[in-house]
Amino acid sequence: MLFIWLCIIFVPCILIPVVVYLRSLPKKSVNGKHVVVIGGSSGIGKSVAIVAAKEGANVTIIARNVEKLNYAQKEIESYKCCKEQIISKISVDICDYESLEQNFSKIETIVGPIFMMVNCAGMAICGEVEKFTLDEIKQLVDINFLGSLYSVKAIVPKFKMRKEGIIVLTGSQVTLMGMYGYSVYSSCKFALRGLAESLYMEVKPYNISVTLALPPDTDTPGFANENKTKPTETKLISDTAGLATPEKVAKKLVNDALTGKFFSYVGFESYMVTTLCTGMSPFSTFLDVIMEATVLGLLRIISAFYIISFNNIVKKCHENKTKKIM
Repeated sequence: MLFIWLCIIFVPCILIPVVVYLRSLPKKSVNGKHVVVIGGSSGIGKSVAIVAAKEGANVTIIARNVEKLNYAQKEIESYKCCKEQIISKISVDICDYESLEQNFSKIETIVGPIFMMVNCAGMAICGEVEKFTLDEIKQLVDINFLGSLYSVKAIVPKFKMRKEGIIVLTGSQVTLMGMYGYSVYSSCKFALRGLAESLYMEVKPYNISVTLALPPDTDTPGFANENKTKPTETKLISDTAGLATPEKVAKKLVNDALTGKFFSYVGFESYMVTTLCTGMSPFSTFLDVIMEATVLGLLRIISAFYIISFNNIVKKCHENKTKKIM
């Protein structure tokens, strides 16, 4: 029995570094190519645009707020590798499909064919499910799911025609797991995973790759707004993990997308959740499958302690609320 437990603990520690070394994949280049970043005026999206600019890409950022777009455009331009690079902006509501499609075509005539589309647009409103208004539910569904679906529908025909392209959809850790206070938001992101996996199979024959980014809590303006609506339970659970920087998340996202990985994650918690929930998801190499199968049992045990901790937090908060009422 001791031997079995030693194998469970130490074999993954030896195998993971070996697999990571062996599984290195060729990386595509965005130098001189056109990268479109939806939600590129702030947060992770703006950081992705900066990374792409540093690598020599022509970058178009898309968002609704014109003032934020102007500031972001100037900042991104300061990271250009050469004068010839074009940094452009488009103000459009991504929930308006016709407008989005028209602007994609328009920007291609100005900047050139889109090679990579990264959708970082999203927002979260937290709370118990029964407390959401219908307007809030519609807003979350529109921005977090329909916006991604519309952007995919608009860009895929162009990529298929050219037989190349990279699509990145951005979710979060609750794309793969439920958490107190994220009932509506998490439902939208669960649907995003289904979109990404189905899309992967549809476009793979056309030399188009799909990456689903699952960043942890990240220090962005959107996260600050999200915190304003978090119930106490949600805040306490979120505090058990760290806060990533948008620069770190963006760098990993771009690198994973350019190497054709389906999942992009940052940090141990994201790795654990992704591995536990990988199921029938696409994989880059068979070495990935071997590593996941090797560590799955150990990660499930570790995850059980996380779940117990989260449930204890919710239980204590419920007890405190009950005492106040009495």
